[in-house]
Order: sequence, then structure tokens, then C-alpha cells
Amino acid sequence: MSTINIDHTSRWFGNVVAVNDITMNIGPGVTGLLGPNGAGKSTLINMMGGFLAPSTGSVTLDDEPIWRNERIYKKIGIVPEREAMYDFLTGREFVVANAELHGLDERAAKKALATVEMEYAQDRKISTYSKGMRQRVKMASALVHDPAVLLLDEPFNGMDPRQRMQLMELLRTMGDQGRTVLFSSHILEEVEQLASHIEVIVAGRHAASGDFRRIRRLMTDRPHRYLIRSSDDRALAAALIADPSTAGIEVDVEEGALRVQAVDFARFTTLLPRVARDHGIRLLTVSPSDESLESVFSYLVAA
Repeated sequence: MSTINIDHTSRWFGNVVAVNDITMNIGPGVTGLLGPNGAGKSTLINMMGGFLAPSTGSVTLDDEPIWRNERIYKKIGIVPEREAMYDFLTGREFVVANAELHGLDERAAKKALATVEMEYAQDRKISTYSKGMRQRVKMASALVHDPAVLLLDEPFNGMDPRQRMQLMELLRTMGDQGRTVLFSSHILEEVEQLASHIEVIVAGRHAASGDFRRIRRLMTDRPHRYLIRSSDDRALAAALIADPSTAGIEVDVEEGALRVQAVDFARFTTLLPRVARDHGIRLLTVSPSDESLESVFSYLVAA
């Protein structure tokens, strides 16, 4: 099992600071890397993969520096976002070339192509591939040497729903095997489904780390929103609004429910069942209405 350590790392290009003093650890399992366009995700992945040197700080794998360390490169597979490929090669030739760079033969390439289900198109020129097929052959190339660490920059781009599900299952399996898998994506629902851990980068800075629900609950300066249905919504609303943990309540007639904003998460979660019990009110539904990964992401970007 391998761990990537990023320690007070920055990277700039002239006067542009792409990554600004980031510290994080990426361990075994599947980690999602989130951030808007231009946040610094690709720069960070390229430093983890050994394509870029940090301007300051360090990026290490199992306590060894990654930059210009050929021994470490053998542990890492990377799927870049960029489209540029050797279009004059067939898919098989492309993967075999990468296998040979690692001192492996065509058997390793055949296994990698089978893993991503690209045998049927392996003898076609890459120039004839769709975007989703290009992504899969890049994935095969990254897997050809059976790496302990897999880095993927926007891997779901151009894939149809079936291909996405196949790749998600493959990444999930690799994470369960104890490999270190990091991927970036703008498809937030997929990150929510796939990643056991998330890292959020905004404007080159590390904005948050951990399970997205835990991150949401740590943001105590913002209200937590709930959709609540009960046996007596009006009586419940009157009791809740009297407590300082509740910032506002709206009666949603169409939903037949209350929309509640709580500013003190810990206090509200003990208040609600106590108020319902004391007033003889049955709670039918209590569900957070802003704990999706998209909501968390929006809050962090706006902060």
C-alpha cells in the first residue's frame, strides 16, 4: 500500500500561481479531487505523476521524492486529461509501447486492454477512436505495469453511461484491493458515488478534506437546511423557531413539509426530537436538503 504526501507545495508559471501552499495525504482507496476549472487540479496531478517539479515544498510517494525518480515512476500509472495521442498507432501498439518502456512484453498489454474491454478495437488506428475509446486505451496504458498508484485527470470525459459504470466499477475494485486511486471529475454525482474520501481545491488552495457530509457539518458559519414532515407542521414550526439554533422556517405547501434552516447543527439535532416528544408530534420525515456533494462544493467555492 502506498501513500502520496504533498507538503506545503506550490507551483507557479511566471506570475501565475497554479497551486498555493497545499498540504494533503492521498492514501489507499479511492479519493476524489474536486475544484472548478482553473483550480489547480491538473497541475497537482502532474506533480504527483512526476511530470512537473514543485516550485516549493515536496511531493513524495512512500517518503521518496517523485520528481525525476525512475524507481518511483514504476509504481505510478497516470491518465492525463489532454487529448493529444499517437493517432497513427493502433490501440494495441500504443499500449505495447508503454509496456516495453517498463520492460514488459505484449502479454501485459493484452491483459490491460482486456481489463478496459478494448480488445475489439485494439487493431484499429487511434485516429478512428471516439473520445470515450481514447480514454479507455489511455487507461489500459496506465494499467499495463500493474501500478500501486493510479492518477486520473477527468477520466469520465467522453464516456457513455455504460463505459462510465464499467470504469467506476474498475476503480472501486482497485481501491478495495488497497491501491491508491485519485481521480478528478466535474461529474459530482459520480464522485459522490465512487470516492470514499474527497479533497477540494479552490483557486489553487486546499479548501477541504474528508467525507463530504463531514465537511458540510464542519461549516458552522452556514445554515444547515432540512426538509421535515410531521403530524403537526405548524405546531412544530412554532416550537422550533423559538430556539436560537433555528434561523428560519418556511412552510412548503406543495411538498406538505417544513423547510428549516439550522445555524447550530449539534444543538438542532438534539432539539428536534425533544420538541417533537414534548409536544406529542410525530416526525414522519427528516432529511437534509443541502448535503449533496454539489451543495458542499458550491458552498466551498462561494466561501
